[in-house]
Amino acid sequence: MKRCIVLSIVLFIVSGCGALRFEPSEAEKQNALLHQRTAFAAAWQAKSENSSQQLRGLTELSELQSRAFVGYYGLPKEPVEADTVENILCESNTALAKQAADESVQRPDVWDIADGTLNLAIGIAAIFGGVYGTRALKFLQDAKDKACALREVVKGNELFKQQNKAYAASFKESQANQSATTKQLVTRIKSET
Repeated sequence: MKRCIVLSIVLFIVSGCGALRFEPSEAEKQNALLHQRTAFAAAWQAKSENSSQQLRGLTELSELQSRAFVGYYGLPKEPVEADTVENILCESNTALAKQAADESVQRPDVWDIADGTLNLAIGIAAIFGGVYGTRALKFLQDAKDKACALREVVKGNELFKQQNKAYAASFKESQANQSATTKQLVTRIKSET
């Protein structure tokens, strides 16, 4: 039984985060709801103005599609005021749409994700306990501590090189004998910080 649980956890970690998503911000939730209301108003306006069948069909489809966005993002704590076309087209809603667009391209820090994943694994190992749980707990805590230490050392080294430009060449020369794996790891950490 324990082997099945451990195997499931390992498969979850190895499979990656493709099935996970990060919670949308309040602005993104408000924007999704605003989009739905905008699409509804556009469809109603196109119908009331007796627009072409093609335009009415497009706006109706857009309104239907926008329901999925609200379903995916969830309802905001504070809904935007968008009961009329004038409310929808106000400057604050334009600013909200821009803010949501900016937030949507931001990604969480890789180190925070790794730290959270290790904490989750540590918690799971602690729950199952026993000899294997204790060993896994020690291994995972050690991996977390080493990852944190490595990140701190790389950040400290980069700060040293920036503040002491005269010693930067000597510093780089002293690191020349690192293994290829270490160099790749340090390069990845530098690019993520």
